[in-house]
Amino acid sequence: MVRLDKVRSDLQKLLDKEQALQCVEVRADTLDEALADAAVQLGTRVAYLEYEVLEKGFSGFAGLARQPWCIRVYENESAVSKKAKATVKSREGATISEGVEEVAHKDGEFFVRYFGSDIYLKVVEPEGDGKPVSFQDVMGRLQRSDTISLENDNIKKYVKSGTGGVYESVGLYRHDPSADASFVIDVAMDEMQATITAMAPGVGGAEIMADTIASALSSQGIVAGINLTKIDEFIDHPVYGLPYVVAEAIKPQDGRDAYIEYNFETDRSKLKMQESETGQMNFKELNLIQNVVEGQPLAKKIPAERGKGGKTIFGRYLEAKNGKDINLPLGKNVTVDSDGHTILAATNGQVLLIGDKINVEPVMEIEGDVSIKTGNITFLGTVIVKGNVDDGFNIKASGNIEVYGTVGRSTLIADGNIIVSLGIMGRDEGVIQAGKSLWAKFIQNTTVAVEEFVIVADGIINSNVTARKRILLQGKRAAIIGGHLFATEEISAKTVGSSGGGSETILEVGLDPQLKQRMTYISDTKNALAKELEENALNIQTLENMKKVRRALPPEKEEQYRLLQMRRKEIENETAQLEEEFVDIQNRLRELKIIGKVSVAGTVHAGAKIFVRDVKDEIRTDIKSVTFFYENGFVRRGKYEAPDTNITKQVLDGYSST
Repeated sequence: MVRLDKVRSDLQKLLDKEQALQCVEVRADTLDEALADAAVQLGTRVAYLEYEVLEKGFSGFAGLARQPWCIRVYENESAVSKKAKATVKSREGATISEGVEEVAHKDGEFFVRYFGSDIYLKVVEPEGDGKPVSFQDVMGRLQRSDTISLENDNIKKYVKSGTGGVYESVGLYRHDPSADASFVIDVAMDEMQATITAMAPGVGGAEIMADTIASALSSQGIVAGINLTKIDEFIDHPVYGLPYVVAEAIKPQDGRDAYIEYNFETDRSKLKMQESETGQMNFKELNLIQNVVEGQPLAKKIPAERGKGGKTIFGRYLEAKNGKDINLPLGKNVTVDSDGHTILAATNGQVLLIGDKINVEPVMEIEGDVSIKTGNITFLGTVIVKGNVDDGFNIKASGNIEVYGTVGRSTLIADGNIIVSLGIMGRDEGVIQAGKSLWAKFIQNTTVAVEEFVIVADGIINSNVTARKRILLQGKRAAIIGGHLFATEEISAKTVGSSGGGSETILEVGLDPQLKQRMTYISDTKNALAKELEENALNIQTLENMKKVRRALPPEKEEQYRLLQMRRKEIENETAQLEEEFVDIQNRLRELKIIGKVSVAGTVHAGAKIFVRDVKDEIRTDIKSVTFFYENGFVRRGKYEAPDTNITKQVLDGYSST
């Protein structure tokens, strides 16, 4: 059995749903225009609309007998539901923000109006610590000479709890229709605005109702832009004798032009130097280079927006301009992603905005010196310095480094080749590291480590130089004086050492430098661990003797004893691992097919030390035109053998000198 209250509830839900579905009737030449017009009025998108055809349009023949479309349009339930959810979220957000922000304090207020023959009351409750409306004040306003009756109980209720923002009838008065307020509607020539000019009521006359204004506007054909909020404000605070805006056209909104959103700083003046933890500026780290890697997003085009049409107060469509499109600012070494809007780096390098084009430069050219003006250089590509590299400034590059001048007390690190047209004067602190080869006029007081060749014209003086292939000195002087040079395959020079003795000169060939250095490290580490193990054993013995005497150790000594035993096991395990690695390296070095040799075209001075395959030959008297090589476990001296010219030419092809 269906109960009456259930029927009422279902009908009420259906009524609420129908009221939520906003509806407008529109006319237009085409169905698409009619739907676009309705979307503007309802403040939604065409995709969220449903419609009924009231009058089917006809395009006519040659423009004649044209019939416009007339449709009734309303939002579908999904759109209404989304709006409702958005409203709830916004209210929740407002509630949360109100909990955080300071609550505004506002006194309550009331309004008394005379509509028809009834007296109406509107009470607004106070906010925060504002003062509530006084019943005596309300009664003082309601009790006029023409008042017939008042509903005191309702008035008290409304004063206490408010009227919910609407006017409620609370009594009757003697109404004189001839004294009612009146108003006229004025419409602007361009149909963009409608105003009312009201005349105040006389004694006993009724005031203007909001519904009266809305009905009058509708009867004038005004169907868009009616501002109900402004009308409600007029009712609360009437304006007589002056034009008052009650409807404004829905202005068209032109679409935003397309624009580029950059992922890098386009204004180089905004690039900031590096700051230390204490806030001090590091003038060597100016951060003037913006490195990017291949495939990195550099910028994105934000497409132009379509304009949103407007509507005059009479419902005539106002066209909006669509935003202007732009071309992608494609320069060198950039590409476009599959989305057609994102610009990607096509190679590693420095991103630059040159003119209005985005470019990635794989080669960075510095016209002068690397100094306080440039700061240190870190670059994902090749760096060319057309001046010098001053003391204390460093360059790191994923490609090559080429310096037209000299390199001072600096660090140069490159994954490729390093070319120094003049010389390197490291002053015992300079470091050069290359993933391939190094070319220089001379090297002095510098540590050098390269993976392939070191090619020097004049000389290497008091430097530690390591090359996994060859060290070749080929100029007129081509001297090695002091220092420690290590190459796997060959060292070649004109002169080795000095006649006066001076600094010790050591040349080593025939072994992999990195493996040899690792062996040295392992040996040093094993010696340190052996000393620690010896001390550990003495400490353990001392504690064990103490335990025998006392039969028990104090807690802190017992803990010390436990830690010493743990450390002993760690040392033994670590030593065993190092020993195993040391033996493995020895086996690999024995299997090395390259024997290695040292060739000197001129003089090897007394005091120089030559190592071939870890076998030493200490020079006691000067020797001329000689090649040192390994044979049957000894270093032999033979006739001078010049370096392979084919290898020399192959290496020197990459040398660029000024």
